[in-house]
Amino acid sequence: MRIGINATTLLRRADIDGFVEHALAAEEAGFSSYWLAEHPTGGFDALTVLTVIGQSVEQMELGTAIVPTYPRHPAVLAGQALTTQAAINGRLSLGIGMSHKAMLSDLGIADDKPIRHLREYLEILMPLIEDGRVDTSGDTLSAKATVMYPTDSPPEVTVAALGPQALRVAARHTAGTNLAWCGPRTIRDHISPTITDAADAAGRPPPRIIATLPVCVTDDPATTRDRLTANTVMYTELPSYQAVFAREGVETTGELGLIGTEDEVEHLIANLADCGVTDFAASEFGLTSDDRARTRALLTRLARQQTDHQQGATA
Repeated sequence: MRIGINATTLLRRADIDGFVEHALAAEEAGFSSYWLAEHPTGGFDALTVLTVIGQSVEQMELGTAIVPTYPRHPAVLAGQALTTQAAINGRLSLGIGMSHKAMLSDLGIADDKPIRHLREYLEILMPLIEDGRVDTSGDTLSAKATVMYPTDSPPEVTVAALGPQALRVAARHTAGTNLAWCGPRTIRDHISPTITDAADAAGRPPPRIIATLPVCVTDDPATTRDRLTANTVMYTELPSYQAVFAREGVETTGELGLIGTEDEVEHLIANLADCGVTDFAASEFGLTSDDRARTRALLTRLARQQTDHQQGATA
């Protein structure tokens, strides 16, 4: 399992120079990937920021986790993704997702039939990403388009998929799924078997399962979990995540955090790999500078161990 960093917690500052500095430090530490999310109404464009980051970062995979689909026509997103891919020398992973009804309503957008929307979105996006042309007409989305194709290596696409129908659509059309707030039980018993079986049935390679969860090494786990819960209570109000929390058997986001001593957190991260996660994008969380330093030290060690293991396997 590869270890990367999800820097979404830095979005509140919207400091592009700060993101570049943060990403450079992550690459120097040996992380395999660096991920940014985008809110439908947040005024922050993740692909543009990754393009800037990619002018300084040389090796890490740079990914979106995620770009909401509804506000962008797939032909527009394809053009932007292909441009970013060319600008950062082929290191983009394009994670997309349908976002949430409560967020979309602020834009006057309805998502009455989300699975149809996702399927038709990918029926436009993927041909444009992979071949540069598409001609299709759907109930909600249509496109007859040819995009300029500035790169010889199309970016990989993943989908934030939680329900079985969305997971099967993602498996048939893309490289896998990009998850947030999904615990190990949900991944092991639901996400991994559903998307893996669907990919196999479609004759596609085993899917990537990219998971993000908060991580904190601390001697005060109870206080840390309470603060995490208070800071992220909005996620417990979203129906799609409520279903995930029910499946996992938790009531708060704090219960999903990978929080504890070095040994405890290392065990929790290793368990994600056992449950089917191929890539863990850690969201670093800490109430003190000491906790944050300990968290980064552990994640750095695990990332470097994985890199050494991969290099040894290919030697």
